Amino acid sequence: MTLETAPRQQTTSNLASAVHRAQKLSKTGLLERAFTFAFRGLVYPQIWEDPLIDMEAMAIEPGQHLVAIASGGCNILSYLVANPGKITALDLNGAHIELNKLKLCAAQNMPDHASFHQFFGAADSRENEALYYKALHPHLSDASRKFWEARNWRGRQRLSIFTKNLYTYGLLGNFIGLAHWLGRLYGRDPRKMLSATSLVQQRAIFETHIAPIFDQRFVRWLTSQPASLFGLGIPPAQYHALAGSEPGGINTVLRARLERLACDFDIQDNYFAAQAFGRAYAKSANAALPPYLQRRNFQTVRARAQRVEVLHQSFTAYLSNSNAASLDRYVLLDAQDWMNDADLTALWSEITRTAKPGARVIFRTAAEPTLLPGRIPQDLLDRWHYDEAECRAFTARDRSSVYGGFHLYILKDAK
Repeated sequence: MTLETAPRQQTTSNLASAVHRAQKLSKTGLLERAFTFAFRGLVYPQIWEDPLIDMEAMAIEPGQHLVAIASGGCNILSYLVANPGKITALDLNGAHIELNKLKLCAAQNMPDHASFHQFFGAADSRENEALYYKALHPHLSDASRKFWEARNWRGRQRLSIFTKNLYTYGLLGNFIGLAHWLGRLYGRDPRKMLSATSLVQQRAIFETHIAPIFDQRFVRWLTSQPASLFGLGIPPAQYHALAGSEPGGINTVLRARLERLACDFDIQDNYFAAQAFGRAYAKSANAALPPYLQRRNFQTVRARAQRVEVLHQSFTAYLSNSNAASLDRYVLLDAQDWMNDADLTALWSEITRTAKPGARVIFRTAAEPTLLPGRIPQDLLDRWHYDEAECRAFTARDRSSVYGGFHLYILKDAK
């Protein structure tokens, strides 16, 4: 099922502005437009940035105002645990906007944690349709109801994805599904990784059962095609940055990132690994979950959910209408990998103008190095402090293991 955006025209326009760089009929231009078409619907049913690393790096203080790209909403709700005063969640993708609104509505109106977890944690129960109409439908806007209750050509409502495992849908869900299909094609089931009970076993299973898939000729060809990574939400510009980060190209990069995910963290305590290798969160009583889904945080998230506003617009556009020195924390995800130098300069000019003293900006990059030096004016960059060693340490501890680099910038004193 494809989740198209609401309104579709706004999403398409937003994405075109962010992604389209090359001539329309050039090879790159055609790829950019294919990506825009694919990206109109749901991309990330789960966000792939580790919220624990985010919150540690941001050092959120009570009452602070965060501005963040929304994506699938997992981290937006998880940040509430750190007690910010306000979170403004922004996204170019209308499906992400509606998913964030649905999660916030559910946090405030589900009967209890068990219902909340059943809907967004398991997200595979037939009872979730009735739960939607009882607990969520009365509290949603007309636009949100129209979005989730609309039917596809098969007559199925969009909300039915919560009865059939949400995490197998969207571009990312389809991408992981394709990876599992390829594994089985070569006689290797990625779910075997979840049977490991130690880091030693994880390493052994990866080396003997998963790594050989990357040596297959068809897999090497497939990963050499920029369109093959649309399912990770990677546009052509970001693909080329990722491919150029290792001598062996994209196949080597993907293998190394998956190896880190499979081998560097206890797989029983890493919900990113559970999604990659099992396509769902683990079902055990002590299963690893994003902070917002954990029982111990439910009442906190419920009480603070009204602090979040969700807006369908770009980061730079929002900042341009914000007051000077009014914001504390900024979460850019990997959006800057999409940007040209002019876009980066416009963004960081607005960030610097709107940032309070000591403000912090976090983001991730496909390649390892920070992308700002040489691409925004030096006098602008000089306003910010960057500790490369600290950022490398954050990167190494990021359990999602998808990105090459995690980066933290802190506004210097005005002296």
